[in-house]
Amino acid sequence: MFEKLDSLLKRYDELHKLIADHDIISDMDKYQKLARELSSLGDIVKRYNEYKKIVSEISGAKHLLEKEANKEIIEMAEKEIEELEGKKKQLELVLEEMILEEDPDSDKDVIMEIRAGTGGREASLFAGDLFRMYSKYAAKNNWKVEIMDAHSAEGGGFKEVIFAVKGQSVYKKLKYEKGTHRVQRVPATEASGRIHTSAVTVAVLAEAEEVDVQISPQDIRLDVFRSSGAGGQGVNKIESAVRITHIPSGMVVTCQDERSQNKNKEKAMRVLRARLLEHTRKEHEEKIAKDRRIQVGTGDRSEKIRTYNFPDRRVTDHRIGFTIHDLPNVMEGEMDKILNALIEAERKLKLNQVI
Repeated sequence: MFEKLDSLLKRYDELHKLIADHDIISDMDKYQKLARELSSLGDIVKRYNEYKKIVSEISGAKHLLEKEANKEIIEMAEKEIEELEGKKKQLELVLEEMILEEDPDSDKDVIMEIRAGTGGREASLFAGDLFRMYSKYAAKNNWKVEIMDAHSAEGGGFKEVIFAVKGQSVYKKLKYEKGTHRVQRVPATEASGRIHTSAVTVAVLAEAEEVDVQISPQDIRLDVFRSSGAGGQGVNKIESAVRITHIPSGMVVTCQDERSQNKNKEKAMRVLRARLLEHTRKEHEEKIAKDRRIQVGTGDRSEKIRTYNFPDRRVTDHRIGFTIHDLPNVMEGEMDKILNALIEAERKLKLNQVI
């Protein structure tokens, strides 16, 4: 644990120097990324410095005991050591918990993919509702949402929408959203008032930097085509839409949201890197978690994670058995009660399972 803490402390000091560098300051994207990383390390570094100070004070008090002959001073030193040892043990537990919670991707931006599943039109409408919910939650956290690609459904909502979310601690909170979201409600077209059940799948991918995932130009095939549009003046008359195929994995990414072919290619490459990073991450987690699961849920998109029941105004997260009767506000982006419960559940799970 202390090797990890020393490395975090070293990185914290390094970040302080980097954000003071003129070249970094002039590159706003790089500066903001490093500033977020620095901020995310602040609490654990503060606690570790407190711990190191207490260890030093204990050492000083013990050194005094070895040389002191005065009984009163010896008693005072022994009492001080006892109090300091208690504080030391408390801080060790706090640091252990903070290390367990630390995720190398926790402060990364994310790419989210929402796809309508079973339920026809209702599923597409709910995919749109979820996109709106995440967009409102992002706005409340001062995060930025950027649509990468979208395929609207005829009756409203989305067949599929892919978007990036940028900001502080985005992945740390939104990583729990991956899986199948089930909705139970009466469709507007249902005359008899019968409740329908539909499903939407959500993928949450930590956005990868080029240094995280190396993609050789020889490993990709680029196809361009005309973007589909609403017709009339909205039709794109040039081949700006992009389809990228990653030959080794067979992954295919399309992007046609931008009018510029280069911008669509850039977005498609961002999605591809994120998917490849997620694939690598899953393989790693499977290797280290054969005998135990140290995360809430499997992270599999097919896993049913949550039900939104409109008649009862109820949202239930099935992974931790958490229910809240506040569905209208949840759909308006008030998600913190659910996400905080998931964060706490995973923290306890890790503490119980780590030997």
